[in-house]
Amino acid sequence: MLSLLKKLTAGTPAPAAPVADKVEKVDPYMLGLHDAMLSGWFNQQTGELFTGFPVTAEDTLLDVGCGDGGNVHFCGMRGAKIIIADIDAAKVEATRQRLSDTPARDVECHVTDCNPLPIADATATRVVSTEVIEHVDDPAQFLAELVRVGKPGALYLLSVPHPSSEDLQKDIAAPEYFQKPNHIRIISEEQFKAMVSDAGLEVLSHSQYGFYWSMWMLLFWEAKVDFSNADHPLLNHWADTWQAVLASPRGAQIKQALDAVVAKSQVIIARKP
Repeated sequence: MLSLLKKLTAGTPAPAAPVADKVEKVDPYMLGLHDAMLSGWFNQQTGELFTGFPVTAEDTLLDVGCGDGGNVHFCGMRGAKIIIADIDAAKVEATRQRLSDTPARDVECHVTDCNPLPIADATATRVVSTEVIEHVDDPAQFLAELVRVGKPGALYLLSVPHPSSEDLQKDIAAPEYFQKPNHIRIISEEQFKAMVSDAGLEVLSHSQYGFYWSMWMLLFWEAKVDFSNADHPLLNHWADTWQAVLASPRGAQIKQALDAVVAKSQVIIARKP
């Protein structure tokens, strides 16, 4: 599979077919959001941030490694108390501002390396940490902190890159992708479940998704463009293709089959006893 993809990305593109009418360009990020929603994220009808992880106004939700704040914005719109923590002060401030237009009943912000978390024991009823564990020096210590600050019965939403996608990127990604402070480890499905269980949590579900983003990232490295302006024929054609796949009669079935083969992320929902 990898050798085929290398040939495809290195080959000369075929001549474009004539287009009779101008077609509106697909936004790859909005398409990615749509794809994520099809995988169980951001369910407005059920109030679930991800399938099996409902959030209500009664919850106190902690997001460790909040990034751009997409997860907590959804939770803030549910009226929950939000606690955010990230090592990047700029991201914390941007997320704080993003939460200002939500009905979150309170917002608490921490700039921290999470070692330890500046949060009291048994504080949160919901704990989120997505795409963080692959960056940290000591996953066991990091998870122990997440468990410490959760109330008994708290739900946890944890995700890390899936090895199928990471292995695909190995020979194509920029070297720094697999260097500190980026991804310093590839975590297998078995290792991820063991990490969470060994931390004292009960694993409720373990799923994977993101074939679209796996392929997008593969083509991104070949395109050699910047994330802030990822405009390149390879990426644009891929977004067009994936939108057409999802819109096809069996699009959902095709997506599910491909997500099962190459997934960008694996997600565990767990509970603190």
